[in-house]
Amino acid sequence: MNQSRRKFIQNSLLAGTGLTLVNPVSVLAASKKSKMKLGLVTYQWGKDWDLPTLIANCEKTGFMGVELRTEHAHGVETALSQNERREVKKRFADSPVTCVGYGSNFDYHHVDQNLVKKNIQDTIEYLKLCADIGATGVKVKPNGIPTEVPREKTISQIAAALNECGKAAKDLGQVIRVEVHGNVSQEIPNMKAIFEQVTEKSVKMCWNCNEQDLLPPGLEANFNSVKKYFGDTVHIRELNVGNYPYQQLMNLFVEMKYDGWILLEARTSPADRIAAMKEQLDIFNEMISG
Repeated sequence: MNQSRRKFIQNSLLAGTGLTLVNPVSVLAASKKSKMKLGLVTYQWGKDWDLPTLIANCEKTGFMGVELRTEHAHGVETALSQNERREVKKRFADSPVTCVGYGSNFDYHHVDQNLVKKNIQDTIEYLKLCADIGATGVKVKPNGIPTEVPREKTISQIAAALNECGKAAKDLGQVIRVEVHGNVSQEIPNMKAIFEQVTEKSVKMCWNCNEQDLLPPGLEANFNSVKKYFGDTVHIRELNVGNYPYQQLMNLFVEMKYDGWILLEARTSPADRIAAMKEQLDIFNEMISG
């Protein structure tokens, strides 16, 4: 019922008042070309919005999904009671905006094994939270490769931790989304090496649009080397800032018929974030419509 209601509201936004908020031509053109959807990571642009404001601002701007970042003003954390979790779930169910998941800082590359175990345990608690609020997964990451141990050992350790988290995710109907992140670890060959040891199907890669994606042999070759591991989320920065080849990236996603979430993890501080979000949606729709 909630899924049907959300679909109805989304269609209504496109057919009615929503067209006054976003560019209808670009929306319709994009819908013919690709099923990718633009959402928001609350990092920077949404960090100081409480949950009702966050949902309302996503509705205003045409962002139909959101990844809730840890320790932000929306306050969606594991300390929530069961009643509070049900309230969060209801807020999203009554909105066209999808709660895509939770963006954590949990990582598993540490030399201190007690810290690795704690990060695994905390990840599982947030998987439970996501299941309770109607979301579908938790974003985690490697955050580097320690120099004091062999690289291969750290890569195996990260993969083993991801497999443990992945088993818990499977039981809860969730996904572990591994952000391409961290000094050295974000280099695509190292991410590939990690995923070559991941056995749980509930563990997926979240492309993160790093400069290291462009290292030889280049964006397309690096992209193709790991695309079989992609899940349903991708992180981008502002599409009109910097030198990252976003049009080429979008072409690659369109070519593989990617139908997941492209999530804006903004870095700038615009005076009018609502206007900036609308601008990003227009640019996104133009890019994926060719």
